[in-house]
Amino acid sequence: MSLFRQDKGVLSDEDAIIGQALADVATISLLHEREARESATVNEQLQRALNSRVFIEQAKGVIAERNSINMDEAFMRLRKHARSHQEPMHTSAANVINSRIII
Repeated sequence: MSLFRQDKGVLSDEDAIIGQALADVATISLLHEREARESATVNEQLQRALNSRVFIEQAKGVIAERNSINMDEAFMRLRKHARSHQEPMHTSAANVINSRIII
């Protein structure tokens, strides 16, 4: 931060205190903005993870019902499909839910 004034010379004690106070306020504002941005990023990541988990749970139910198997077996089949097709589980799950694939 730069301070400018009309007169040349050393800052008075009062001007130095005011300058420091302005620098402190600017620093606090930047830190709060960074914290808010990071918090928003974490919230977005958590929401994506939750949505992904919902897809996976729904797909497990579809697979279990179609094949008359338990949820653990349905999960293993979904995971095996996702791995063998090199795609995220939530993608395989969405495909199961939307009847694009049958596992």
